Amino acid sequence: MSVVGGEWWQRDAERLWHPYSSLSDPSPVRLVRGADGVRLRLDDEAGGTVEAIDAMASWWCMIHGYRNPVLDAAVKSQVDDFSHVMFGGLTHEPAIRLAERLVEISPDPLQHVFFCDSGSVSVEVAIKLALQYQVARGNSGRTRMLTVRGGYHGDTFAPMSVCDPVNGMHSLFTGALKEQVFGPRPPAGFDRPDDDPELRAWAAALTALADERAGEIAAIVVEPVLQGAGGMYPYSPACLRVLRDLADRHGFLLILDEIATGFGRTGTLFASEHAGIDPDILCVGKALTGGYLSLAATLCTTDVAHTVSDGPGGALMHGPTFMANPLACAVALASIDLLLSQDWAGRVAGISAGLSAGLAPAASLPGVKDVRVIGAVGVVQLDGPVDMKRMTDAVLRRGVWVRPFRDLVYTMPPYVCTAEEIATITSAITGAVEEVG
Repeated sequence: MSVVGGEWWQRDAERLWHPYSSLSDPSPVRLVRGADGVRLRLDDEAGGTVEAIDAMASWWCMIHGYRNPVLDAAVKSQVDDFSHVMFGGLTHEPAIRLAERLVEISPDPLQHVFFCDSGSVSVEVAIKLALQYQVARGNSGRTRMLTVRGGYHGDTFAPMSVCDPVNGMHSLFTGALKEQVFGPRPPAGFDRPDDDPELRAWAAALTALADERAGEIAAIVVEPVLQGAGGMYPYSPACLRVLRDLADRHGFLLILDEIATGFGRTGTLFASEHAGIDPDILCVGKALTGGYLSLAATLCTTDVAHTVSDGPGGALMHGPTFMANPLACAVALASIDLLLSQDWAGRVAGISAGLSAGLAPAASLPGVKDVRVIGAVGVVQLDGPVDMKRMTDAVLRRGVWVRPFRDLVYTMPPYVCTAEEIATITSAITGAVEEVG
C-alpha cells in the first residue's frame, strides 16, 4: 500500500473513516497542502508536492474555485459580526437576504425557503413536507414516494429509500428502509424528442404504475435531466413534463432534487428550465455556497407551505441546530451574486464545448462504452468497473485530480477553468483511459 503524505497518512489511517471506505483495507488518500484557483497542491509519493487541476470541483460544489477573494471576504465580514446563532425564535440578515435571492432566481411558484445542513437533509425535509401535506389534505394513506430507477438522493434514511434499491449504494439496507414505488429508468439521452418510441413506452409504463398506486403516493422525487451519483446519466426533459402531468392528475407533489444540477451545471440555472416546468418542492445544495460551507435549502410553493402549516402538526416538524448558519448564508449569497454577475451561461457552454471536443477521441479507445457531455459535465463510461487507484494515479500524473467510480471516469470542473485547463483535463482523462483501459 502506498503511503502518500508520510506520517500524516498513518495518523489519518489510525483515526479517520473516509466516505465509502473500509477501515480494515483503506485506500490511499492524498494530503492536501493548499488550494488556489482550480488547483490543489498535494503531497506526492516522493515526499514532495504536486499541483493538479481539481476536475471534480470538490464533489461538484467549488464552482468559483479555491480562495476566491469575493467569497473569502464574505466569510471574513460575517465572522466580524457573529458566526452562528440559533434560528429558533431568532433571525438574521444573511438568512433573510439569501431566502429572498433564492426565491427571486428559482422557478416562480416557489416562495418559501427552509434552510438545511446538507443536501441529503434537504431531501429529508422535502419528503416530510410531502407527507405532512397529504395528511393535511386528508390523504393519510399516501405515505410513499414515486421515483425512477437509477436515482441517488443522499445517504440519510429517507433519501436512501428513494435511491435505486438494486444498483444503488444502499442495497445493504434493504428491509430497513421505507418501501417506495419505483418506475423504470427514463431512456438515456438528453436530446430524445417527446415522440421518441422508447420515451413514449417509458411514459406509458410510468403512467400505468402511477394510476395503479395513486392512493399510496404522496409525491414524485427525481433528479431533473441528469442522474448524478447513480451514473452521470442524462435523460430527456420531456420526461419531466410527463412527471409534472402525472403529479397534477393525481394530486402528487413534484419534488426536484437539484443538489447536483442547480446553479448552472447543466447549462440552465436550474435543470427544470430545460423542460419548462415548475416543481412544487425544490432541493438545492452543493454549489449553493460555492463549496465554502455546508448549506442546503428546500423551497416550496405557498400552497405547500400553508397547507402544511394549517394541518394537524401546525408546523413543519424539523429544526437543525445549525439551520441558516450566518457564515454559510453570507457566503452563499456572495456565491450566487458572483455567479449571476458574470456570463455564467457562456462559461458553461464553453466548458461543454471543450469537454465534447477533448473527450471525443476517448470514444474509439478499447474498453470505452460511451462518451457523453451535458453542460459542464463530461463522462467516459467504460465497459467494466474502473480500477480506481490505477486510474486516479494515471490521471494525476498528467496534472489532474479526478475521483472515478463504478464504470465512470468523469469531470465536473469549476466554472472558472480556462479553455486550456479544460483541454488539460480532457487530455489527462483520455490518456489515462488509454493507459489503464
